[in-house]
Amino acid sequence: MTTTELFYTLALLQVEGVGDISAKKLITQLGSAENVFKTSRKELKSMYRFKDKLIERLSDESVFEKAEKELAFIQSQNIEAIFFKEPNYPGRLKHCSDGPTLLFQKGATNLQQHRTLSIVGTRNITNYGIDFTRNLIETLQPLNPVIVSGFAYGVDIVAHQAAMDCNLQTVGVLAHGLNQIYPKSHKKYCSKMEANGGFLTEFWSTSNPERENFVKRNRIVAGISEATIVIESAEKGGSLITANLANDYNREVFAVPGRTSDKYSQGCNLLIKTQRAHLLSSAEDLIYHLNWNINESEVKSVQKQLFVELEPEEQKVYDFLVQRGKEVLDLIAIECQLPVHKISTLLLQMELKGVIRPLPGKQFEAI
Repeated sequence: MTTTELFYTLALLQVEGVGDISAKKLITQLGSAENVFKTSRKELKSMYRFKDKLIERLSDESVFEKAEKELAFIQSQNIEAIFFKEPNYPGRLKHCSDGPTLLFQKGATNLQQHRTLSIVGTRNITNYGIDFTRNLIETLQPLNPVIVSGFAYGVDIVAHQAAMDCNLQTVGVLAHGLNQIYPKSHKKYCSKMEANGGFLTEFWSTSNPERENFVKRNRIVAGISEATIVIESAEKGGSLITANLANDYNREVFAVPGRTSDKYSQGCNLLIKTQRAHLLSSAEDLIYHLNWNINESEVKSVQKQLFVELEPEEQKVYDFLVQRGKEVLDLIAIECQLPVHKISTLLLQMELKGVIRPLPGKQFEAI
């Protein structure tokens, strides 16, 4: 992304009434954020039925002043700005309609890693939760997953520390700009975090860790990962919001069960009871459901039909799976440039024709 492109994208995001969904739509249709500002107001109004107030706000010179200041901060702090159209933007998050237009990254994180897990839960983690989190990550270490969390007290920081102890990449998704760390007591972990992964946020340097920001950042935690794991949560814990978002994004959700009398197991038990999460009793449960080490010889055999005729879109998906070997539904949709609901229908039709087969973890492979 060029400096000019970044500048105009920052400016567009500062226009009152323009959010990530509308910003991405405008940039996609007009080619760039710069073109949004340079397109005549009359044309914008006829194309998008913009309200007069929003048209006027696009003429607000103050958005360029704010963009210039933030650009200077980004450049001075060696922050990487990741644009939603760029290849290094997280693939799974790209498929979320409300995903951020821009992400700001600091550290050495590979956001394209396929095995990415979000681990969330209460800030009041118990010894039971600590032991389970550490054991889970230690067991998963040979599979080299990226561990994502929110760098908060409790489950978050335990997950980050366990990942660093196992030399795994770990990403802290922040609810504020990269000019500060919250909570301040976690600043001592920053250097090691950046060496083993880093930090990610959509918030500017002018943003503080306000309550609504934590809720907003949860969609990144849920959308960026293959699966979300809730370790411990009260009945109305904030991590349940992340779990619900993950379900909305068609991601796998896991919850660690606990005694019905334990306050910080009630949320997890509720997720399992209402079938919004798989019961997670060990790393083996996760490995099986995500198909991370499945024995191919044990996959149920599907008889491939001879001389099958495929529709053009079916052929496109089949060719992709032949080349890739196996892939998750969301990434098939992204790579084949088809919406998820369309891909789901095509995969079902192709399975009935005997040319593909489903695998655990919402994966599919060509036969």
